[in-house]
Amino acid sequence: MTQSDVSMSVTASMPAGHHPPHAWKWYDYFTFNTDHKVIGIQYLVLSFFFYLVGGLMAMAMRTELSTPDPDFVDPGFYNALMTNHGTIMIFFWIVPAAIGGFGNFLIPLMIGARDMAFPKLNAIAFWLNPPAGLLLLGSFFFGGSQTGWTAYPPLSLITNNTAQSMWILSIVLVGTSSILGALNFIVTIWKLRVPSMSWDRLPLFCWAMLATSTLALFSTPVLAIGLILLLFDINFGTSFFKPNAGGDVVIYQHLFWFYSHPAVYLMILPIFGIMSEVIPVHARKPIFGYKAIAYSSLAICIVGLFVWVHHMFTSGTPAWMRMFFTISTLIVAVPTGVKVFSWVATLWGGKIRLTSPMLFAVGLLAMFVMGGLSGVMLGNAPFDVHVHDTYFVVAHFHYVLFGGSVFGLYAGIYHWFPKITGRLYSEAWGRVHFVLTLIGTNLTFLPMHELGLQGMPRRVAMYDPQFTDLNVISTIGAFILGISVLPFFFNMAWSWFYGPKADGNPWAGLTLEWTTASPPLVENWEVLPTVTHGPYDYGMGYDQKATA
Repeated sequence: MTQSDVSMSVTASMPAGHHPPHAWKWYDYFTFNTDHKVIGIQYLVLSFFFYLVGGLMAMAMRTELSTPDPDFVDPGFYNALMTNHGTIMIFFWIVPAAIGGFGNFLIPLMIGARDMAFPKLNAIAFWLNPPAGLLLLGSFFFGGSQTGWTAYPPLSLITNNTAQSMWILSIVLVGTSSILGALNFIVTIWKLRVPSMSWDRLPLFCWAMLATSTLALFSTPVLAIGLILLLFDINFGTSFFKPNAGGDVVIYQHLFWFYSHPAVYLMILPIFGIMSEVIPVHARKPIFGYKAIAYSSLAICIVGLFVWVHHMFTSGTPAWMRMFFTISTLIVAVPTGVKVFSWVATLWGGKIRLTSPMLFAVGLLAMFVMGGLSGVMLGNAPFDVHVHDTYFVVAHFHYVLFGGSVFGLYAGIYHWFPKITGRLYSEAWGRVHFVLTLIGTNLTFLPMHELGLQGMPRRVAMYDPQFTDLNVISTIGAFILGISVLPFFFNMAWSWFYGPKADGNPWAGLTLEWTTASPPLVENWEVLPTVTHGPYDYGMGYDQKATA
């Protein structure tokens, strides 16, 4: 059966004597609530809080780097800022927002379920995050972890043991949360789809979440093992990674990167899913290559487990291993390229509406392609050895993670804001937010490529004065990026309370979440829907509204 052969419709009748469930009150969002939508919003709000905290740390670091000398913060405190900025942005912002936030809110709605498979486990997974965040921020009272987010031994064995232990315990807690959430997503998608939703009718965001969860189950326990062994070395006298007692620091690097490179895909795969939902809706066109996009998510999940050593080309890696991991790194670009070409083909000839979610989706395409191209360069061992630990690497992963993940998160927030809140946001403020974000992103991270090629090392508070001009440009960009969040938060807060009321389907979407009220009922539907047409069959007689 092809994608165009399937169709989807909804039965909306209510059985006699059935009373609609009530809506949640504001104070329910501060409790141990088991509703997947409440948990999704809890994840989003908490992750946006940490986004602000991590962003303020980044602005403090860029202020320090506006001059060559350490005249704004102490170098030791700079190291703590750098460590916790990276940790927060990965483990407390992008991962919980993309997986916990959007995954929890959307998955049951998209497959026609009333909740996740294990609601209490779902709530437990979320409530592991606040104490983890407190542990991380509390480490500042003990000087803060100063090893960078990699926590490589032997440095992590000899600096600020208490702060380093708190950092490790914090990551183990969020890792446990990630494993519990991944199990829940897989079982939910596998078992709770309405009977009429076959695999080839599954929305692409669900395919992306299935691949993400599988990847998390394989990779996250490996990081947890490495960190627990490191914790034992720091506190209990073991010597797994102590070179002067027979330990091996390179083993730690293998354990760390076996998780931490796939972590890039944990962050970006749900964003790819968001892109696959936003683009066809706002282009009013069936998505190009449904099966190719769905299967490429699984391909990234599998191949992504075999690329971690490209982070270790300078760690004494043998030549044959460099060659193998160069090839595997380049191969993972193929399924990623399939998605990019499919999105561009979907845009081609579409009736594009330049709404805020569409602007951020198109912006993501441009930023991610730039980050992807520099990623292909870094995947080649000769080039990687040349620029290893320089600002070229910083530029690359910020184009991928900020230009990719954060643009995608914004696209998703704007796209589903009417569904989450029942209100419409201001398009004018959304466009101001997009323009400031686009300018700030490129002004901040583009000069870092040149800084890296000129040889400026990363993770330093002091540098040679020849790098000053480019660092000043980058710092100006960082402040524009910081200012860019103001119209976003103003827009979201004002619109949530005072925005025009949205109906159930303001974008005329065809996936199941648009068939219920905005915001959705407590158990999502009064009567579970029946799938009779495809999620992206725009222009095939299923449009629920005239094209705008």
